Amino acid sequence: MDVLIAGGSGFLGTALTRSLKQDGHKVFILTRRAPKDASQIQWDGKTTKGWGHIINEVDAVVNLTGYGLEHWPWTKRQKQRFIDSRVIPGLALAAAIQESSRRPRVFVQTSGINRYGLRNDSIADESTPPADDFLAQITVGWEDATRSVEEFGVRHVITRNAVVLAKRGGLFPLMALPVRLFFGGRFGDGKQATPWIHIDDHVGAIRFLLENEEAHGPFNFVAPTPTSNADFMRIIAQELKRPYWFHLPTFLLRIPLGEMSVLLTEGSYSMPKRLLEHGYVFRFPKLEDAVKDIFK
Repeated sequence: MDVLIAGGSGFLGTALTRSLKQDGHKVFILTRRAPKDASQIQWDGKTTKGWGHIINEVDAVVNLTGYGLEHWPWTKRQKQRFIDSRVIPGLALAAAIQESSRRPRVFVQTSGINRYGLRNDSIADESTPPADDFLAQITVGWEDATRSVEEFGVRHVITRNAVVLAKRGGLFPLMALPVRLFFGGRFGDGKQATPWIHIDDHVGAIRFLLENEEAHGPFNFVAPTPTSNADFMRIIAQELKRPYWFHLPTFLLRIPLGEMSVLLTEGSYSMPKRLLEHGYVFRFPKLEDAVKDIFK
């Protein structure tokens, strides 16, 4: 399979690229950085100029673009960057498919588990409607940006990502930092959900959906074991052999982080209902095993 990955130079794209290449697949990477080898193609993230023809050569497109929400502070300008970095590249990828003479079989569009709101009275699945808050509405525009590929006969898959557990990259190292510094404890009341997925399952589930021709629409990329923030932080502390005692109230987190504090103090419980229904088997369904693997 020949695969084009937009945003492939980030930590998620790097892991997916490595996995695909190990199994003999050919990978092209769209990146805004200077290309390091022939497989990398520089783009502006806005247009099809200079790379659009590549669409004719690939069987699948994976769109991982999106400026990380862990970047602080959340100013008005920064929040607009979160939106633009998700919507504009998606529109460019959809335009390239519309202009192509040979279209890929499948398009995988990344999104976020925050679609279901800051907190929810019930456990969300893929049929749960989006909430009205900022994080939820980001995912609406993110997913809609590439939905038009369905009109051209391309199978459209959406991955609604939880926090990806990896040694480097993403939100997890920031969440684990207080524990490493011996100030581990819950954030806020600790009752909020902390949805997570191990990097190996993130890559594995994408590959599963790329190859499963019956799979289309949204899939929650979250481990099948709902986890509260209190349990999440406690398990990290146990694995790192650090104390679990310094509980940070919401108002203290809001002082340095502002609105960004909701990433730590709020969260809805959700389940990977459709992944399980399609037969995906999680390598790390339990947090204890996932954290042990990350810190080994």
